[in-house]
Amino acid sequence: MNYVHLPHNFPNMKNKVLFVVAIAAGTAFSLVNCGDNHATSTGNLSAEVDSFLVSYNNKYKELSAITNEAQWKLLTHMEEGDTVSSKNAENAQKLYADFTGSVDNIEKAKAFLAKKDSLTPIQVEQLEHIMYFAGANPMTDSVTVKEKIAAETDATKKLYEFKYMLGGKEVTKNDIDKVLRDENDVNKRLDAWNTAKSVGDSLHNPLANLRMLRNRVVQGLNYSDYFTYQVADYGMNADEMITLLRQINDEIYPLYRELHTWARYELAKKYGVSEVPDYLPAHWLPNQWGQDWSDIVSVEGFDLDKIIEEKKYDSMWVVQQAERYYVSMGFAPLPKTFYDKSDLFPLPVTAKYKKNNHASAWHMDLDNDVRSLMSVQPNARWYETTHHELGHIYYYMQYSNPNVPYILREGANRAYHEALGTMFGMAAMQKPFLEGLGLVDASLKIDTTQQLLKEALRYIVALNWQAGTMSEFEYELYAKNLPENEFNKRWWEIVKREQGIVPPMERDETHCDAATKTHIIDDPAQYYDYALSSVLMFQFHDYISKNILKQDPRFTNYYGNKEIGNFIGGMMAVGGVGDWRALLKEKTGQEMTAKPMLDYFSPLMSWLKKQNEGRKYTLPEKRAH
Repeated sequence: MNYVHLPHNFPNMKNKVLFVVAIAAGTAFSLVNCGDNHATSTGNLSAEVDSFLVSYNNKYKELSAITNEAQWKLLTHMEEGDTVSSKNAENAQKLYADFTGSVDNIEKAKAFLAKKDSLTPIQVEQLEHIMYFAGANPMTDSVTVKEKIAAETDATKKLYEFKYMLGGKEVTKNDIDKVLRDENDVNKRLDAWNTAKSVGDSLHNPLANLRMLRNRVVQGLNYSDYFTYQVADYGMNADEMITLLRQINDEIYPLYRELHTWARYELAKKYGVSEVPDYLPAHWLPNQWGQDWSDIVSVEGFDLDKIIEEKKYDSMWVVQQAERYYVSMGFAPLPKTFYDKSDLFPLPVTAKYKKNNHASAWHMDLDNDVRSLMSVQPNARWYETTHHELGHIYYYMQYSNPNVPYILREGANRAYHEALGTMFGMAAMQKPFLEGLGLVDASLKIDTTQQLLKEALRYIVALNWQAGTMSEFEYELYAKNLPENEFNKRWWEIVKREQGIVPPMERDETHCDAATKTHIIDDPAQYYDYALSSVLMFQFHDYISKNILKQDPRFTNYYGNKEIGNFIGGMMAVGGVGDWRALLKEKTGQEMTAKPMLDYFSPLMSWLKKQNEGRKYTLPEKRAH
């Protein structure tokens, strides 16, 4: 989905609801004094704009549903040799592109915006959305747009239909993840890691082609490159976004450096390696990209995998328990169509087709048809993932209301969606929450330092990967036009600099390891959304903990608290209407800051320094840029 750069000077949301209601209802609302000729002129203009916006919104909703349905079929039912689904998806995307990028829509929106001083804020906001949507598919260069759509469809098929072979047998991504999570034999880990990376070998040329086409398309509406186009959602250019991300990464770097040192020594001990490496071998980590190290640590007595297994909970319980969580806070039950139309569980081994195993939430028609694509299994990882994905679903449901036009049915910015989903997932893993569900005994004493360490190995490590490796690579790929013959070389240079991780062997340009990450191919130049969401989620959680629950942020229980539902529901319900900064300030009283995140992990820092006494630090004291 495409998003928009919101103006900085919009008034508070409460002042705009009337305008939104008018547009959504299809009425021609304007502030007109009928006894004033200028006002009458303004009223005519406003009515003309309203008519255009109503027509655009209705068509946008219709084409969004068609496009999403075609993509859904493509990603949930992949049969070898089937070209019909991909062709249907491509044709639907072309219809969407033809409309959002149409010369007529561009010219009308541009002409109205030239008179924006006479329009209401909600009219201006929608017109700016329309111009932004057009930037991805301007029919002023329809040939390139069509080439881009075809190239994206082809690359997505290569990515998701790939057969992973391990030990002479076809395996799933879940199978590979399990080896990297549980296996102590370094050679077996290496085999699994190599299998995970094998998909990238066929994606080097497609990625180079996609970079060229994506950049060329947005240049049609005066964006310098695709990265710059995407960051416009935040009111920044590419250099400003990278500067912000580096500032965030600098803030967490001292803690990341301690975690990196600790992990090198602990993993060397675990794998029986006498000489501790200066950098972490990629296949040593429990995640193939090194974006999450939390499985290095298990908290005694707090093994949710074991608890779920002992209680014989199945995959459906995992999904329904997540729904019960949201309902307990006052949200509505999921519509029956969610269960009827979603694809929630792994395919049976006898299935003659494949599906995308990457968890995602879908707002099919920008209204009541909400679905999730997952491969849920009864374990802790999917328990948390399901709580996260339903966070997106409930966000969709909240802003699918008459006060929000279809083209503004999105998060306040893209990071808000991820922030709220991840926050709910994190809160659902805290001990008081699990106690309330009867999943852990209230008398259980857990090692709170180990629990905090496990969380840091997830959230601090992830933020470093999000703000660092992924964002830096895509910045260079699009904004700096990284040479095609340096994709893999530069990828691993950035990984080493940002994460302190190195490949287990030389990786030349026959590989394209960056492209093994889904987002590089089919969700490009916006991974910084996750970085900003990591910062925002700790701000929201800190506010909820201290102002609503009056609990330590590390030990909370959201379950059953309607006040939390009202607080978050109010934030969700405005959708993409207004300035995300103003919404954050209104809800929390703060500007965006990483301080709540650092405060959350502050007790861990002294423990890590004590553990690392006498150990060799290989990352520099100050982060390299």
